[in-house]
Amino acid sequence: MLQFSPIRTALILIVSLAGILFTLPNFVSQQTVNALPDWMPKQQIVLGLDLQGGSHLLLQVNREELLTERVKELRREARSLLANDNAIGHIIKTDGTLLTIELTDQSQFEQAKTALKELDIPISTTIGGIGGVSEIAFGETADGKLTMQLTDEGVEERLSSVVAQSIEVVRRRIDELGTTEPTIQRQGSDRILVQVPGFDDSQRLKELISQTARLTFHMVHPTITAAQARVQGLPAGTMILPSQDGGDELLMEDVSIGGESLVDSQPGFDPQSSLPIVTFRFDTRGAVVFAELTGANVGQRFAVVLDGEVITAPTIQTAIPGGSGQITGNFTAESANDLAVLLRAGALPATLDIIEERSVGPSLGADSVQAGQIAGLVGGILVIGFMLAAYGVFGIFANISLIINIFLVMGALSMLGATLTLPGIAGIVLTIGMAVDANVLIYERIREEKRAGRSVVQAIEAGFKRAFATIVDANVTTLIAAVILFFLGSGPIRGFAITLAIGIVTTMFTAYLLSQFLIARWFAWRRPKELKVHLLHLLPDGTDFKFMSRKVIAFVFSSVLLVGSLGLFFTQGLNLGIDFKGGSSIEVQALEGDADIADIRSRVGALGLGDVQVQEFGTPKDVLIRIETQDGGDTAQQEAVNKVINTVQTDYDVRRTEVVGPTVSGELAQTGTIAVIAAIIAVLGYIWMRFEWQFALGAVAALVHDVVLTIGMFAITGFEFNLASIAAILTIVGYSLNDTVVVYDRVRENLRKYRKMSISDLLNMSINNTLSRTILTSITTLLALGALVIFGGEVIRSFTFAMAWGVLVGTYSSIFVAAPLLINFKLTARAVEEKKEQREDGASV
Repeated sequence: MLQFSPIRTALILIVSLAGILFTLPNFVSQQTVNALPDWMPKQQIVLGLDLQGGSHLLLQVNREELLTERVKELRREARSLLANDNAIGHIIKTDGTLLTIELTDQSQFEQAKTALKELDIPISTTIGGIGGVSEIAFGETADGKLTMQLTDEGVEERLSSVVAQSIEVVRRRIDELGTTEPTIQRQGSDRILVQVPGFDDSQRLKELISQTARLTFHMVHPTITAAQARVQGLPAGTMILPSQDGGDELLMEDVSIGGESLVDSQPGFDPQSSLPIVTFRFDTRGAVVFAELTGANVGQRFAVVLDGEVITAPTIQTAIPGGSGQITGNFTAESANDLAVLLRAGALPATLDIIEERSVGPSLGADSVQAGQIAGLVGGILVIGFMLAAYGVFGIFANISLIINIFLVMGALSMLGATLTLPGIAGIVLTIGMAVDANVLIYERIREEKRAGRSVVQAIEAGFKRAFATIVDANVTTLIAAVILFFLGSGPIRGFAITLAIGIVTTMFTAYLLSQFLIARWFAWRRPKELKVHLLHLLPDGTDFKFMSRKVIAFVFSSVLLVGSLGLFFTQGLNLGIDFKGGSSIEVQALEGDADIADIRSRVGALGLGDVQVQEFGTPKDVLIRIETQDGGDTAQQEAVNKVINTVQTDYDVRRTEVVGPTVSGELAQTGTIAVIAAIIAVLGYIWMRFEWQFALGAVAALVHDVVLTIGMFAITGFEFNLASIAAILTIVGYSLNDTVVVYDRVRENLRKYRKMSISDLLNMSINNTLSRTILTSITTLLALGALVIFGGEVIRSFTFAMAWGVLVGTYSSIFVAAPLLINFKLTARAVEEKKEQREDGASV
């Protein structure tokens, strides 16, 4: 095993060098990267929105409004088709998505029925596609009336088509802003995810994206006003719309000309008043219609309507040929430019509601990067120093593997174009703490083999060989948690899952192959007669603690903690973040001096937004404002955030905003619960497959123990429980399993070697065999996590503290919960031997 073939040596060196080369571009400027030779990698790690600033918006098509508008459109088309084209008198009534048509002359029934069939044009989700499903179901009533009803299939098809069109419109609007590499993608059947890095004006972005920008031109009723119509009743074919100047206008319902005929729109200034305006130009067909419209209605008013609001309603002085015109209103230079952008990009086919928003200012992003770098550096130095103190020369090998491991993680992120988030930095720091675990397992095994009388070569070879299965089992269980996090998580949490998963794979490579290569080269060079693996002895060799004699005390202690945690959970509850209960949170920083929390509380409290919490967040300059879910849905929630920002922005810099509507919060809570349950079930299956049913049940019992105690920790400390907390719990699941599997692996091995030993004594022996490794790994992991807790910043403090807590309870449960339960489950050497025979029989087949 200490003899490496040239191919194996080349593979190790190539992979290590590739990791360094792919990482190097991240340490130099973009200009330097561009000057690198063509053969060198140039891809840099993509920073997430929480590190470089930007906006994350989740948009949802307003289904109710879409149906309402479609029914209105059908009503207009049916009226035009029957009255204007076929001179058929009728009365149309609507009830939801059902239209009932009563004819004034029943003899025209068949003619009307045939004419209405023209309205049923199959729709397709493909823009410009052919075919599709029928949108309208036609029918007749017993008293001779015609009916039209929107079909469920047609509604879903139209919804899908609207989402596809909306994505293109949103993309064109964002491209007009000149932002870099936005992410715009479909989510589910009626949602669109938009992520725009580096764009710090989130309010402007929201207005640009969510505004429908449906532009239409309508004639104003020539004889009566909106006020008169309210008294006398609305004339047929008219509607009342609000005007931008604060009044109302009575307009003809028919669209004289639509915004779909626009080919260009630009901001400008009126040459007479010097006020901002928006100019527009129609296509050839639109120009002809516009000229005919203005020529036929000289002396009358026509209205320019944007999203149901009258922008302007001038009197037509003369026919306007050429298809050009201008829109005046209460514009600023920026709002005129934004309106021009909207009109050029085209109207959204339906309203998009913002149901989730996460925006980070560039200053907070820069602070997060700095905090992550400091935490990583401090954690790395602590771990490297501890490994040197603990293992001496072998600690050098572990540290070289650790440094190459970090290069491989960052190189993989660069090569894959993955996004590095703030929790992702936590994943790298956690990898630093856990990567040495494999080395510790190997080194401790080498020490055991040497104490058992083996030669130096035999001890090294046996140490690597016997530790390999344990390393695989321990890391696969953590990988299960990472995979579930990736598929069920969202945003930064997926970034953490990717980093953790990559770290597990690279750890397997560096801790086993690279460490083995380094030790083999060292042995070939030095040819030592004795092997001194340990320098720092935290425990004496050959410990013989009687853990099982204290199992009753441990069970009572754990039961008290479990009951207390559950009691706190059901009585006091958790401090649920907006991820799970909906609402908004806004992080602000004082522009000068320290923040005045009482003043902020007074200002925001006067807005009448219900329960508002204002608290210091990290430093005295930083404040976190939380607003409860507002009545009125997602739109009301957005308005509440805008009110708070407008109230405080004169004295404070808005660094981060998060808005989660009730729809999304309910989904996140459900997904988080499913993630934890799925992880436990997956682990149960894996342990059952690799070991025996007693091991699987014991491992799951230890997992449930650790999860419940972590929930109790959140309840007693009052830390915010959010999506990151779910990620922390799943990471705890992985770490706890890592510890438990190491103990179980030794139990299984000893059961085969000492068949006549009592299970209690055998468990004591197995735990003592692995105790040094357990303590060393816990210390290195806690050193890395401690650096994150202290230096990682307030945003992820509860997340990292929960993981540190998980290391403590995971270490405890692997010794005092998972192991003693094997006695209660009547584990025997015969059961383990039968399981081994089954695996060997399966392998031979």
